[in-house]
Amino acid sequence: MPREDGLVAGSDAMVARTTPDTRAEWPARGAPWTVLAAFARRKPLGAVGGLIVLALVLTALLAPLISPYDPRQIIREADNRVPVYVAPGAAYPMGTDHVGRDIVSRIIYGARISLYVGLGAVLIGVTGWFFVGMVSAYAGRTVDLVVQRVVDAMMAVPGLIIVLAIMAVLGSSLNNVIIAIVIGMTAPVVRTVRSQVLSVKEMEYVVAARAIGARSARVVLWHIMPNCLAIYLILATYYLGFAIILEASLSFLGVGVPPDVPSWGGMLTAAAQGHITKAPWAGIFPGLAIFIVVLGFNLLGDALRDVLEPKLRGARFGARLPR
Repeated sequence: MPREDGLVAGSDAMVARTTPDTRAEWPARGAPWTVLAAFARRKPLGAVGGLIVLALVLTALLAPLISPYDPRQIIREADNRVPVYVAPGAAYPMGTDHVGRDIVSRIIYGARISLYVGLGAVLIGVTGWFFVGMVSAYAGRTVDLVVQRVVDAMMAVPGLIIVLAIMAVLGSSLNNVIIAIVIGMTAPVVRTVRSQVLSVKEMEYVVAARAIGARSARVVLWHIMPNCLAIYLILATYYLGFAIILEASLSFLGVGVPPDVPSWGGMLTAAAQGHITKAPWAGIFPGLAIFIVVLGFNLLGDALRDVLEPKLRGARFGARLPR
Protein backbone atom coordinates (compact mmCIF):
# COMPACT_ATOMS: atom_id res chain seq x y z
CA MET A 1 0.00 0.00 0.00
CA PRO A 2 1.42 3.42 -0.86
CA ARG A 3 1.91 5.75 2.07
CA GLU A 4 1.23 9.49 2.35
CA ASP A 5 4.95 10.39 1.99
CA GLY A 6 5.10 8.70 -1.41
CA LEU A 7 7.10 5.64 -0.28
CA VAL A 8 5.95 2.07 -0.59
CA ALA A 9 5.41 0.02 2.55
CA GLY A 10 8.59 -1.36 4.02
CA SER A 11 10.79 1.15 2.23
CA ASP A 12 12.26 2.54 5.45
CA ALA A 13 13.20 -0.95 6.52
CA MET A 14 14.85 -1.59 3.14
CA VAL A 15 16.91 1.60 3.38
CA ALA A 16 17.79 0.83 6.99
CA ARG A 17 19.18 -2.56 5.94
CA THR A 18 21.43 -0.92 3.34
CA THR A 19 22.53 1.99 5.53
CA PRO A 20 25.87 1.29 7.20
CA ASP A 21 25.64 0.96 10.97
CA THR A 22 28.30 3.21 12.43
CA ARG A 23 27.23 2.80 16.04
CA ALA A 24 29.89 0.18 16.64
CA GLU A 25 32.56 2.77 15.85
CA TRP A 26 31.44 4.96 18.71
CA PRO A 27 31.86 4.22 22.42
CA ALA A 28 28.86 3.16 24.40
CA ARG A 29 26.63 5.95 25.55
CA GLY A 30 27.35 7.28 29.00
CA ALA A 31 27.84 10.43 30.96
CA PRO A 32 29.37 13.33 29.02
CA TRP A 33 32.39 13.31 31.33
CA THR A 34 32.99 9.65 30.44
CA VAL A 35 32.93 10.44 26.72
CA LEU A 36 35.25 13.43 27.21
CA ALA A 37 37.66 11.35 29.29
CA ALA A 38 37.75 8.65 26.61
CA PHE A 39 38.40 11.30 23.96
CA ALA A 40 41.22 12.79 26.05
CA ARG A 41 42.89 9.38 26.47
CA ARG A 42 42.58 8.59 22.79
CA LYS A 43 43.57 12.05 21.50
CA PRO A 44 45.59 13.92 24.16
CA LEU A 45 46.61 16.68 21.74
CA GLY A 46 42.99 17.12 20.76
CA ALA A 47 42.11 17.45 24.45
CA VAL A 48 44.77 20.16 24.79
CA GLY A 49 43.23 21.96 21.82
CA GLY A 50 39.80 21.65 23.39
CA LEU A 51 41.08 23.18 26.64
CA ILE A 52 42.56 26.11 24.70
CA VAL A 53 39.25 26.67 22.92
CA LEU A 54 37.40 26.44 26.23
CA ALA A 55 39.79 28.98 27.76
CA LEU A 56 39.13 31.32 24.82
CA VAL A 57 35.37 31.04 25.28
CA LEU A 58 35.55 31.62 29.04
CA THR A 59 37.89 34.59 28.57
CA ALA A 60 35.51 36.15 26.05
CA LEU A 61 32.45 35.62 28.25
CA LEU A 62 34.07 36.79 31.50
CA ALA A 63 36.04 39.69 30.01
CA PRO A 64 34.27 42.43 32.04
CA LEU A 65 34.94 40.51 35.27
CA ILE A 66 38.57 39.50 34.80
CA SER A 67 39.88 42.51 32.90
CA PRO A 68 41.81 44.86 35.22
CA TYR A 69 41.14 47.95 33.06
CA ASP A 70 38.87 49.13 30.29
CA PRO A 71 40.60 48.19 27.01
CA ARG A 72 40.17 51.75 25.66
CA GLN A 73 41.18 53.47 28.86
CA ILE A 74 44.40 55.49 28.94
CA ILE A 75 45.79 54.81 32.38
CA ARG A 76 46.82 57.71 34.58
CA GLU A 77 48.84 56.96 37.67
CA ALA A 78 48.75 58.80 41.01
CA ASP A 79 51.14 61.51 39.83
CA ASN A 80 49.00 62.03 36.69
CA ARG A 81 51.69 60.36 34.57
CA VAL A 82 50.67 58.20 31.60
CA PRO A 83 52.56 54.87 31.61
CA VAL A 84 53.62 54.67 27.97
CA TYR A 85 55.54 51.53 26.98
CA VAL A 86 55.96 50.31 30.54
CA ALA A 87 57.67 46.92 30.63
CA PRO A 88 55.82 43.89 32.07
CA GLY A 89 55.87 43.86 35.84
CA ALA A 90 53.72 43.58 38.92
CA ALA A 91 51.52 46.56 38.06
CA TYR A 92 51.09 45.62 34.39
CA PRO A 93 51.75 41.88 33.80
CA MET A 94 52.08 42.36 30.02
CA GLY A 95 53.13 45.98 30.00
CA THR A 96 51.43 48.94 28.34
CA ASP A 97 51.21 50.13 24.75
CA HIS A 98 52.16 53.34 22.96
CA VAL A 99 49.34 55.42 24.48
CA GLY A 100 49.36 53.95 27.97
CA ARG A 101 46.69 51.23 27.74
CA ASP A 102 46.97 47.93 29.59
CA ILE A 103 47.90 45.11 27.18
CA VAL A 104 46.35 42.38 29.36
CA SER A 105 42.95 44.10 29.21
CA ARG A 106 43.18 44.56 25.46
CA ILE A 107 44.14 40.92 24.89
CA ILE A 108 41.24 39.76 27.08
CA TYR A 109 38.73 41.86 25.15
CA GLY A 110 40.45 40.92 21.90
CA ALA A 111 39.35 37.34 22.61
CA ARG A 112 35.78 38.55 22.21
CA ILE A 113 36.54 40.02 18.80
CA SER A 114 38.32 36.87 17.62
CA LEU A 115 35.55 34.57 18.87
CA TYR A 116 32.83 36.76 17.37
CA VAL A 117 34.52 36.85 13.98
CA GLY A 118 35.31 33.12 14.04
CA LEU A 119 31.84 31.98 15.10
CA GLY A 120 30.12 34.42 12.76
CA ALA A 121 32.18 33.29 9.78
CA VAL A 122 31.62 29.60 10.56
CA LEU A 123 27.90 29.78 11.35
CA ILE A 124 27.15 31.85 8.25
CA GLY A 125 29.85 30.79 5.81
CA VAL A 126 30.57 27.13 6.48
CA THR A 127 26.89 26.32 7.13
CA GLY A 128 25.66 28.18 4.07
CA TRP A 129 28.31 26.92 1.68
CA PHE A 130 27.89 23.40 3.12
CA PHE A 131 24.30 23.32 1.84
CA VAL A 132 25.34 24.89 -1.47
CA GLY A 133 27.95 22.16 -1.95
CA MET A 134 25.42 19.44 -1.12
CA VAL A 135 22.80 20.79 -3.51
CA SER A 136 25.37 21.28 -6.26
CA ALA A 137 26.67 17.72 -6.03
CA TYR A 138 23.26 16.07 -5.70
CA ALA A 139 21.47 18.12 -8.36
CA GLY A 140 24.25 17.73 -10.93
CA ARG A 141 23.93 18.82 -14.55
CA THR A 142 23.18 22.54 -15.03
CA VAL A 143 23.13 23.45 -11.32
CA ASP A 144 26.47 21.78 -10.63
CA LEU A 145 27.97 23.22 -13.82
CA VAL A 146 27.04 26.81 -12.91
CA VAL A 147 28.12 26.51 -9.27
CA GLN A 148 31.45 24.90 -10.09
CA ARG A 149 32.31 27.48 -12.75
CA VAL A 150 31.77 30.21 -10.16
CA VAL A 151 33.95 28.23 -7.74
CA ASP A 152 36.66 27.83 -10.39
CA ALA A 153 36.63 31.57 -11.06
CA MET A 154 37.01 32.34 -7.35
CA MET A 155 39.80 29.80 -6.93
CA ALA A 156 41.75 31.55 -9.69
CA VAL A 157 42.15 34.59 -7.41
CA PRO A 158 43.96 34.38 -4.04
CA GLY A 159 41.52 34.48 -1.15
CA LEU A 160 43.26 37.38 0.58
CA ILE A 161 42.92 39.49 -2.58
CA ILE A 162 39.18 38.79 -2.69
CA VAL A 163 38.79 39.71 0.97
CA LEU A 164 40.83 42.91 0.57
CA ALA A 165 38.72 43.95 -2.43
CA ILE A 166 35.50 43.36 -0.50
CA MET A 167 36.78 45.36 2.48
CA ALA A 168 37.78 48.19 0.14
CA VAL A 169 34.20 48.34 -1.13
CA LEU A 170 32.35 47.83 2.17
CA GLY A 171 34.65 49.76 4.49
CA SER A 172 36.20 48.93 7.85
CA SER A 173 33.84 47.40 10.41
CA LEU A 174 33.57 44.17 12.35
CA ASN A 175 30.51 42.89 10.49
CA ASN A 176 32.09 43.72 7.14
CA VAL A 177 35.09 41.60 8.13
CA ILE A 178 32.77 38.64 8.68
CA ILE A 179 31.06 39.22 5.31
CA ALA A 180 34.42 39.35 3.55
CA ILE A 181 35.64 36.15 5.23
CA VAL A 182 32.38 34.35 4.39
CA ILE A 183 32.72 35.25 0.70
CA GLY A 184 36.42 34.40 0.72
CA MET A 185 35.80 30.85 1.98
CA THR A 186 33.21 30.05 -0.69
CA ALA A 187 35.41 28.12 -3.12
CA PRO A 188 37.27 25.73 -0.76
CA VAL A 189 34.21 24.88 1.33
CA VAL A 190 31.93 24.22 -1.64
CA ARG A 191 34.60 22.17 -3.43
CA THR A 192 35.35 20.05 -0.30
CA VAL A 193 31.69 19.37 0.50
CA ARG A 194 30.91 18.57 -3.13
CA SER A 195 33.63 15.93 -3.31
CA GLN A 196 32.28 14.30 -0.15
CA VAL A 197 28.67 14.30 -1.38
CA LEU A 198 29.66 12.85 -4.76
CA SER A 199 31.03 9.78 -3.00
CA VAL A 200 28.18 9.48 -0.50
CA LYS A 201 25.37 9.73 -3.05
CA GLU A 202 26.67 6.61 -4.83
CA MET A 203 26.39 4.49 -1.69
CA GLU A 204 23.95 1.59 -1.67
CA TYR A 205 21.57 3.11 0.88
CA VAL A 206 21.22 6.33 -1.17
CA VAL A 207 20.69 4.38 -4.38
CA ALA A 208 18.08 2.23 -2.60
CA ALA A 209 16.25 5.28 -1.27
CA ARG A 210 16.10 6.82 -4.73
CA ALA A 211 15.07 3.55 -6.33
CA ILE A 212 12.01 3.19 -4.10
CA GLY A 213 10.83 6.71 -4.96
CA ALA A 214 12.09 8.85 -2.08
CA ARG A 215 11.94 12.56 -2.77
CA SER A 216 15.20 14.41 -3.35
CA ALA A 217 14.74 16.55 -0.24
CA ARG A 218 14.28 13.42 1.88
CA VAL A 219 17.36 11.75 0.40
CA VAL A 220 19.51 14.82 1.00
CA LEU A 221 18.30 15.57 4.53
CA TRP A 222 17.92 12.04 5.89
CA HIS A 223 20.60 10.04 4.09
CA ILE A 224 23.29 12.32 2.65
CA MET A 225 23.57 15.16 5.16
CA PRO A 226 23.99 12.97 8.30
CA ASN A 227 26.88 11.19 6.61
CA CYS A 228 28.55 14.50 5.75
CA LEU A 229 28.35 16.09 9.20
CA ALA A 230 31.86 14.88 10.00
CA ILE A 231 33.33 16.97 7.20
CA TYR A 232 31.21 19.90 8.41
CA LEU A 233 32.73 19.71 11.91
CA ILE A 234 36.23 19.43 10.45
CA LEU A 235 35.68 22.47 8.23
CA ALA A 236 34.15 24.42 11.14
CA THR A 237 37.13 23.89 13.44
CA TYR A 238 39.58 24.68 10.66
CA TYR A 239 37.87 27.87 9.55
CA LEU A 240 37.46 29.11 13.11
CA GLY A 241 41.23 29.39 13.33
CA PHE A 242 41.48 30.59 9.73
CA ALA A 243 38.96 33.39 10.36
CA ILE A 244 40.92 34.56 13.41
CA ILE A 245 44.13 34.71 11.36
CA LEU A 246 42.39 36.51 8.50
CA GLU A 247 40.80 39.06 10.84
CA ALA A 248 44.20 39.71 12.40
CA SER A 249 45.73 40.05 8.92
CA LEU A 250 43.10 42.56 7.82
CA SER A 251 43.49 44.56 11.03
CA PHE A 252 47.26 44.45 10.59
CA LEU A 253 46.88 45.85 7.08
CA GLY A 254 44.60 48.59 8.37
CA VAL A 255 41.41 47.49 6.57
CA GLY A 256 39.86 45.36 9.31
CA VAL A 257 38.16 46.56 12.46
CA PRO A 258 38.46 50.26 13.45
CA PRO A 259 41.65 51.20 15.34
CA ASP A 260 39.87 51.82 18.65
CA VAL A 261 38.51 48.24 18.77
CA PRO A 262 40.79 46.00 20.89
CA SER A 263 41.75 43.52 18.17
CA TRP A 264 44.85 41.32 18.30
CA GLY A 265 45.71 42.23 14.72
CA GLY A 266 45.26 45.91 15.48
CA MET A 267 47.59 45.57 18.45
CA LEU A 268 50.22 44.06 16.16
CA THR A 269 49.78 46.99 13.77
CA ALA A 270 50.30 49.50 16.56
CA ALA A 271 53.38 47.60 17.73
CA ALA A 272 54.82 47.48 14.21
CA GLN A 273 54.22 51.19 13.65
CA GLY A 274 55.75 52.03 17.02
CA HIS A 275 59.14 51.16 18.39
CA ILE A 276 59.09 47.35 18.25
CA THR A 277 62.71 47.18 19.36
CA LYS A 278 62.00 49.56 22.23
CA ALA A 279 58.87 47.74 23.47
CA PRO A 280 58.83 44.20 22.01
CA TRP A 281 56.17 43.06 24.48
CA ALA A 282 53.58 45.19 22.64
CA GLY A 283 53.82 42.79 19.67
CA ILE A 284 54.89 39.55 21.37
CA PHE A 285 51.82 39.04 23.55
CA PRO A 286 49.13 39.65 20.84
CA GLY A 287 51.08 37.44 18.43
CA LEU A 288 51.37 34.75 21.10
CA ALA A 289 47.61 34.92 21.73
CA ILE A 290 46.89 34.41 18.02
CA PHE A 291 49.37 31.54 17.85
CA ILE A 292 47.96 29.70 20.88
CA VAL A 293 44.30 30.07 19.86
CA VAL A 294 44.83 29.00 16.24
CA LEU A 295 46.99 26.09 17.41
CA GLY A 296 44.18 25.02 19.75
CA PHE A 297 41.61 25.02 16.94
CA ASN A 298 43.97 23.09 14.66
CA LEU A 299 44.71 20.45 17.30
CA LEU A 300 41.01 20.03 18.03
CA GLY A 301 40.19 19.86 14.33
CA ASP A 302 42.84 17.20 13.67
CA ALA A 303 41.53 15.09 16.55
CA LEU A 304 37.94 15.38 15.35
CA ARG A 305 39.05 14.45 11.84
CA ASP A 306 40.75 11.29 13.09
CA VAL A 307 37.78 10.31 15.26
CA LEU A 308 35.01 11.13 12.80
CA GLU A 309 36.82 10.17 9.56
CA PRO A 310 39.12 7.21 10.37
CA LYS A 311 40.00 6.68 6.69
CA LEU A 312 41.68 10.10 6.56
CA ARG A 313 44.02 9.06 9.36
CA GLY A 314 45.66 6.40 7.21
CA ALA A 315 45.71 8.61 4.12
CA ARG A 316 47.39 11.44 6.01
CA PHE A 317 50.35 9.29 7.02
CA GLY A 318 50.62 7.75 3.59
CA ALA A 319 49.30 4.34 4.58
CA ARG A 320 47.55 2.31 1.91
CA LEU A 321 43.85 1.94 2.50
CA PRO A 322 42.30 -1.52 2.20
CA ARG A 323 40.65 -2.22 -1.11
